[in-house]
Amino acid sequence: MNRARIVLRLSASLLLALCLVAHAKPHHAKAPPPPQPLGPRPALVAFADGLATAQGWDVAALREQLAQALDLPKVKQLILPAAVGTAKNWTAYRDRFIESKRLDAGAAFWAENETALARAESQYGVPAEIVVGILGVETFYGRITGGFKVLDALATLAFDFPSEHPRAAERQAFFRNELAEFLKLCRENGLDAADVRGSYAGALGWPQFMPGSWRQHAVDFDGDGRIDLITSPVDAIGSVAHYLAEYGWKPGEATHYSVRLPADPITRRRLLAPDIKPKFTAADLQEAGAQPSEAARDHVGPMAVIELQNGPRKPTTVLLGTENFWVVTRYNWSAYYALAVIELGQAVKARRLQATR
Repeated sequence: MNRARIVLRLSASLLLALCLVAHAKPHHAKAPPPPQPLGPRPALVAFADGLATAQGWDVAALREQLAQALDLPKVKQLILPAAVGTAKNWTAYRDRFIESKRLDAGAAFWAENETALARAESQYGVPAEIVVGILGVETFYGRITGGFKVLDALATLAFDFPSEHPRAAERQAFFRNELAEFLKLCRENGLDAADVRGSYAGALGWPQFMPGSWRQHAVDFDGDGRIDLITSPVDAIGSVAHYLAEYGWKPGEATHYSVRLPADPITRRRLLAPDIKPKFTAADLQEAGAQPSEAARDHVGPMAVIELQNGPRKPTTVLLGTENFWVVTRYNWSAYYALAVIELGQAVKARRLQATR
């Protein structure tokens, strides 16, 4: 995630050209039309009828509520994956999160919630720095939780998912289910579905749980009788730890180790093929010509050989991910994300220790 800082040296002529462009009269491009209601399209009506009947809700009211949800072009744009061939850059990605303001915020958050973090670690076995890392990456410790109306975002993705997405049918079905979970969640928690805001994909609150994850994994960790991931950092702490524990977090196990891969390209491709899924023991790796670190050689259990790109030409970053690394990717299915969480949590822990000396 260490983003390289690139200094562009602009010649005098280029600076002049930029100034001329800046002061030129702008071409008034036609503004895109405002978002329109989805309307009573057949798939939406069938969804509303089925959900309302199953839950004992007013069918006509749910039809109307969903038909009035706005179809958001921006959401459809954001949900599309990067263009094929786009070079990933772990160094740049890392730098987005391991930076001074976020470290200071993380240390302050840890100090304010030390008791809850220690209790979550004791109860669920998930280290405080992992929870701190997730909340820091997800929402900058509650500062950035999303400004989209969740009802509009989920309805857009449920009924007008962009067909050019390579897994359009699968993803649309996912968001249709999350829309149902969101509507149930709002009724269970006394939330006005029309007012709840979150990410463009419908993720909610401090930990950015999808509605289904909230209903399945969130916990009332502050003991006030309700689960509130939107305004309660303590509920967020307990819920993140519970989520990771439910996915198999192993207390005391490392998340990753260093490794040197063999030069043979065929062997490298074979070792990298499973991606983030742990498949190889230390003995397997050594037999294939890889050189795991000493700590990795003592590790009991499977590991994944993970490669992170650092732009199109720079050397890649290679590591061994344990089953705990895999658990972090259940929060977001990306090795870049998981390592960012881990390293941010470690950096906040170090910043906190410095402050207490």
